[in-house]
Amino acid sequence: MLKQLERAEQKWRGSNSLIDQWLNHRRKLLIHYCQVAGLPPYESHDKSLPNFQSVKEFCDLLVDYVSEGHFEVYDRLVSACDNNGQSSQNLTQEVMPKINETTDLALDFSDKYTEADDDKVLYQLDHDLSSLGDAMETRFQLEDQLLEALHRKSA
Repeated sequence: MLKQLERAEQKWRGSNSLIDQWLNHRRKLLIHYCQVAGLPPYESHDKSLPNFQSVKEFCDLLVDYVSEGHFEVYDRLVSACDNNGQSSQNLTQEVMPKINETTDLALDFSDKYTEADDDKVLYQLDHDLSSLGDAMETRFQLEDQLLEALHRKSA
């Protein structure tokens, strides 16, 4: 996912301040995901679970990222794609329902871990992070398709 982000940053960084901010937030989210999941370079040598507070902080970032997409970025991208012709409109009609599915999964994850009052929920974290990671990767690919359509039409 970080490689995918680096490609996105190389393509679109500097094209729009909102997109730059959004990609920065994506980077921050991915770093925290790697920390909570114990992925390199944040792997734990003792194979312990992350502390509950760091999981909750990750959930806050996740909800912020998802919200920013839906309430700030997507509207602008979809409007721009609507102005760019039928192929861009078709893309948004295909992509947005799939993005919404990833939103549901992200919000379910966040609800589970922010509303839990027992650390035992962390025993399910590896499985849930794996599912969330797959959804995030799909989401980022879909978001990048929207950005690419917009970039292709404005270039």
